[in-house]
Amino acid sequence: MHLVRAHVLARPFIQPAVSRASIAQQRIFKRALSDTTPAPPPPTPSTDPVFPKQSRWRSFLQILGRVTLITVVGGTGAFYYATQKDRTPGPQKPADPTKKTIVVLGSGWGATSLLKNLDTEDYNVVVISPKNYFLFTPLLPSVAVGTLSPRSILQPTRYVTRHKTRAVSVIEAEAKSVDPVNKTVTFVDNSEIQGEVTTTTISYDYLVYAVGAEVQTFGIPGVREHACFMKELHDAERMQRQFMDCVESAAFPGQSAEELERLLHIVVVGGGPTGIELSGELHDFLEDDLKAWYPELAGKIRITLVEALPSVLPMFSKQLIEYTESTFKESKIDILTKTMVKQVKEKSVVLQRPDKSVVDVPCGMVVWAAGNTGRQITKDLMAKLPEAQNNRRGIAVDEHMHMAGTNGSIFAIGDCTATSYAPTAQVASQQGAYLARKLKQIAKKEDAEARLTQLEQERKNISGEENVVKLEQEIESVRKSLAKIKLRPFHYSHQGSLAYIGSEKAIADLPFMNGNFASGGVATFLFWRSAYMSTLFSLRNRTLVANDWMKVKLFGRDVSRD
Repeated sequence: MHLVRAHVLARPFIQPAVSRASIAQQRIFKRALSDTTPAPPPPTPSTDPVFPKQSRWRSFLQILGRVTLITVVGGTGAFYYATQKDRTPGPQKPADPTKKTIVVLGSGWGATSLLKNLDTEDYNVVVISPKNYFLFTPLLPSVAVGTLSPRSILQPTRYVTRHKTRAVSVIEAEAKSVDPVNKTVTFVDNSEIQGEVTTTTISYDYLVYAVGAEVQTFGIPGVREHACFMKELHDAERMQRQFMDCVESAAFPGQSAEELERLLHIVVVGGGPTGIELSGELHDFLEDDLKAWYPELAGKIRITLVEALPSVLPMFSKQLIEYTESTFKESKIDILTKTMVKQVKEKSVVLQRPDKSVVDVPCGMVVWAAGNTGRQITKDLMAKLPEAQNNRRGIAVDEHMHMAGTNGSIFAIGDCTATSYAPTAQVASQQGAYLARKLKQIAKKEDAEARLTQLEQERKNISGEENVVKLEQEIESVRKSLAKIKLRPFHYSHQGSLAYIGSEKAIADLPFMNGNFASGGVATFLFWRSAYMSTLFSLRNRTLVANDWMKVKLFGRDVSRD
């Protein structure tokens, strides 16, 4: 029995054979089980909202909108802050009796540039002028035809002086005489409403003579009586009224053809920038506005420019002169060069042609934009110094702007002087800025000299070797500082010439490298506007001028007559 059990245990395990049918049955059974197995539950939907994907264009618009909003709000805030800062200049230091007094005569380009750059910590400053404002004269022709409002190109003198460190006294009065020996100025109140005191005299240590010039008529009969000038603000306003008078008189029923031709003929005398720009502005007024409101008269209006020299705009290059002449020809503006005015009558102007023949030309208005001459106060001042002041063109000055014969107590700048430079606003402005820097250097020099004199007096009475050494060191330091102060002469830097010629075209003659860059056209007109905008003295003026240009572009010029 044990043998049998051992034999059974010793037999190897043999797996029973499985038939193909049983394997197939197992596969069918497994497939049936898998079909009956329940499917896994679907994922639980999220409770978070699902947004559609934004397009790139929508995102760009959103970013652009935010940037625009921030820019508008920020720009408006900065603009408001700047305007309020200008309106509230704050307190100033009072006059210091220990400081020297500077009297400034005038409020034009030279005087205003001086006031803008002058450090009033060094001096007590008094401004005397018959006008209490600065006039931006390059845009005066635009006022004459209503493109700009008169107030847009005015800058009150007190706007400049109230922003200085020390208080500046501004007196609206007309200077009548200057005493260069006793260093006094006598002036009178020329306003319509006057107080008890109308004439007074003040003393000065330094006088800045910047009274400008008046219109030169060359002694031609009838110019002052019958011609309109283009020098002051009231001249532009008078011309605008007289021009509209001519148009309205021509519109009166029953005028003859000859009278219509006379009334609508405008003669501009002077081929410089003022005459050219005025002719261009008149042409724009005619094309943009008068043709719409006076269609029966607009085609009959004529503009004639008269110049005694061989060409207009002698300060510009030949190609720009030719461009201007061709533009005027297209605009039907007649240019008469080498033609002199012999007389201005109430209803005509007498001209001498190049062939020496004299003609009487009927016209409704004559605008005089030719030449400058010294004022009466300038002639009187020069007469007091006959040996040093004998130039008929104006006050003789040296390279430091000192008036000859006054021992450095009077500085003269601007159109009242006779220099090698043209009497332009650009020259006067640079002279004013130069004089402000020079007066600063003079104040430093005088302070150093006074301190040196004081130290040398102390040296005579001081005792002790250590104190003497310290004093000598301080004296040497002051002397070195005094030696570093250099009073350099005036040097004019020409920044170029600009002129508007009408039809939204301008010309520019600009210094470039070692030569000049000349251009003309619509692009130059945009540059002309931007250059004048940047030259305006304040944010107020820039805003008003830009607003006027926009109003004219949208609504045209006003043709009403007050």
